[in-house]
Amino acid sequence: MSSERTTDAAAAAARPGVDTGRLSTGLNDEAHAIVYDQYLSPHDADDGLGEELRLISEVDRAHLVMLSERGIVEPAHASALLRAIDDLRGSDFAAVRARPMPRGVYLAYESLLTERLGEGIGGVMHTGRSRNDLNATTARLRARRHFLRLVEATEAFARTLLDKAEEYGAVVMPAYTHGQPAVPITYGHYLTGVGCSVLRALEDLLHAGRELDVNPLGAGAVGGTSVAIDPERTSVLLGFAGPARNSVDAVASRDFALRLLAAASGLGVTVARVARDFSAWTSEEAGLIHLADDLVGSSSMMPQKRNPFLLEHVQGRATASLGAFTAAASSMATASYTNAIAVGTEALRHTWPGLRNTTDAVTLLRLVVHGAEPDAERMLRRAVEGFTPATYLAERLVATGMPFRSAHHLVGTTIVRALDTSRSLAEAAQEVPEIARLTAHDGGPESPGGVDDWLQPEAVAQACAYGGGPGGDSTARAVAGLRADLAKARARSEKRRTRWAVGAAELDEAVRGLVAPLPGAPTQP
Repeated sequence: MSSERTTDAAAAAARPGVDTGRLSTGLNDEAHAIVYDQYLSPHDADDGLGEELRLISEVDRAHLVMLSERGIVEPAHASALLRAIDDLRGSDFAAVRARPMPRGVYLAYESLLTERLGEGIGGVMHTGRSRNDLNATTARLRARRHFLRLVEATEAFARTLLDKAEEYGAVVMPAYTHGQPAVPITYGHYLTGVGCSVLRALEDLLHAGRELDVNPLGAGAVGGTSVAIDPERTSVLLGFAGPARNSVDAVASRDFALRLLAAASGLGVTVARVARDFSAWTSEEAGLIHLADDLVGSSSMMPQKRNPFLLEHVQGRATASLGAFTAAASSMATASYTNAIAVGTEALRHTWPGLRNTTDAVTLLRLVVHGAEPDAERMLRRAVEGFTPATYLAERLVATGMPFRSAHHLVGTTIVRALDTSRSLAEAAQEVPEIARLTAHDGGPESPGGVDDWLQPEAVAQACAYGGGPGGDSTARAVAGLRADLAKARARSEKRRTRWAVGAAELDEAVRGLVAPLPGAPTQP
């Protein structure tokens, strides 16, 4: 045995940070990427200069295709510009990054193209638009990535909740109110309830996402343009559902950010509350739920510890979107209703981290729910010890004609007797004549047997089939309805993703058609 221990210790030493003795595996890879990888590389790498230039150039490509098709810009000039833009994209905008930017990113980018192609070609790109509508457009394009990640994370979380609700639909546990055992339900019933809230949040997100479908390009500085542009065409090429109805609103509003953050905040509140429940249920004192080794952490000092620390990350990040909403709304409220830096720049600065942190919280909680194993025996024991069948017993007495307040009092005194004699409610109830007679009374429970049979938490949970309770097929029907709602939501989000992909493909095709060699086309220096 001593040699086996030595071998085990040697193997653990060969896997530093993985096998701690108490824990045999490392942290789940997906959780690790959220919790630890932020220290290895810039978490906002995709939100920097490269992202901004990619979005600007994507809008430029659509704008040039439209200007060429409308005859506003010569095809040869559009072709030269598109080639130059694609060259910059291929080099990750190295030449732009290397330039000084005394007047911002866009003018540095545009001036480079003008230097390379000449004023006669490079100078036409900004025809019929302003930085104001350009920035409004790139803001929506950037929001797509954050929106899509959060929607996908929420859909995955909802699926996990419903899958686990079906798996654990028969595991009886106490429902808690004020931190105390209340009535018997099932773990699956609890997860179904959480699923209801998550599906509502998903619906809110998708509704908020409708504003991402509006194309502001063409609104100009604030009053549109006299150039005969075609915003419907750029809408198609950029994956929007259609152009903005009003030029002032197009450049003044970033309401989509507030609505997305509001929806994310509602979701985050639910996620934080569920994390609080799981924190209590995974404690050593409660022990209702066990988490696998790859979902917990150890202590650097205390060898016995199994810390469900992911739940603390969930609680810390879940409501970041609420703080972001407050900051963004406060910034927007300082500005007039027109194009404003406080709205288009400063408010959005809070938006992306808020959405990202909510996405991380949802993902972490999904991993916890998926890997959580309820201790069915301990859950049932807590339901018994917490006298959770008491309300059902009072309702059975009411069915015999006893006023509810009298029944409430009688059951309360029976519980005191059970506590004084260290017995269960079912055992103590057998000595109360009004309760003992219930099995023979017409208003009593339909299940056969004595009080000790029908007053068990399993039987009580099954009997509570009304009002959305856990009994009968109530939970199964709820899960089926939620799965249908999830499928509809998934179809809506997939329709939006498809429109984005189709628009991008059509834009690429249109660009390829323009950059094909044309007779007499100017060449790039």
